[in-house]
Amino acid sequence: MLGIDLKDELERARGDWRRVDKQTAVVLLYAAFSVIIQMNYGDRGFFRREVAPILTDTVSGLHAWVWWFGFQGVLGFLIPVLILRFGFRNSWSEMGLGLGDWKLASKIALLYLPLVAIGTWFLSSTPAFLNKYPHYSPAARDWGIFFIYESFFLLYWVGWEYLWRGFVLFGTARSFGVMAIFVQTVPFAILHYDKPIPEAMLSIVGGVALGALVWRTRSFWIAVPIHAAQMMILDTWCSLRARSGVSGSGFADLIELFRNLGG
Repeated sequence: MLGIDLKDELERARGDWRRVDKQTAVVLLYAAFSVIIQMNYGDRGFFRREVAPILTDTVSGLHAWVWWFGFQGVLGFLIPVLILRFGFRNSWSEMGLGLGDWKLASKIALLYLPLVAIGTWFLSSTPAFLNKYPHYSPAARDWGIFFIYESFFLLYWVGWEYLWRGFVLFGTARSFGVMAIFVQTVPFAILHYDKPIPEAMLSIVGGVALGALVWRTRSFWIAVPIHAAQMMILDTWCSLRARSGVSGSGFADLIELFRNLGG
C-alpha cells in the first residue's frame, strides 16, 4: 500500500551492515555506554547512597573518591583494552599501548612538566586553589591518605585518557584515518559542557592537540602526564603549603616551604 518492498529494504540493510566496520561501531557504542554508566553508577553520590550503607561503619569520604576514580579506570581502560585485544585481536601498538615514538614523547614531557610545576606553584598560592585542592581535603595533611587518593586519581586519568586518546582514537582509525583525531574530540569536549566557558572552549583545542600528539607519537601514554600532571602537581603544592604554612609564591617562599617541612 505504501509502495515499500520489505524484502528489498531488508537486503539493502544487510548490504549496509556488511560494509560497517564492526570494530569502529563497537568502539563508538561502548564509549557512549561507558559515559552513561560512569555518570549514573560511578559517581560519588551513587556510592554514598547505594554502596556505603551496605558496607561497614569504617567507610569514609576517601572511599567515595576511590569508587569514582576506580570506576573510570575500569570503564575507560581495562574494559576497552579487553575489547580491542581479545574481541578484535589488536596488537598492543594498534591499541595505542606500545612505546611508539618514545624519544619524541619523552622530550615533550621533559619540556612540559617543568612548566606545569612552575605554573601550579603560582596557582597554589591563591586562596581559590589552595582551599580547593586536593578535592578530598584530608589528603592535604596525611601522606598516607594523599598517596591512596593520588594513586587512584592517576588510575582515573589513565581511564579517562585511554577512553578518548586510545580506545576511540586508535579503535576508529582504520575507518576514519587521521580524522579520528576530531572524532574523539567531539564527545571529550561535550563532556566539558558544565565547566566555565573558557575551560569548555579550551577543551576543544586541548582535545585536538592531545589527539594529534598521541597520533604523532603512536602511543596514548604521553597523554597521561600531559593532562594528569596539572592536577596532581597542583595537589602536591597545595598539600605542601597546608603542611608548611607557606602561602607566598616567591623563590624565598619555596625555600621556606622545604625548610619548614624539614624542620
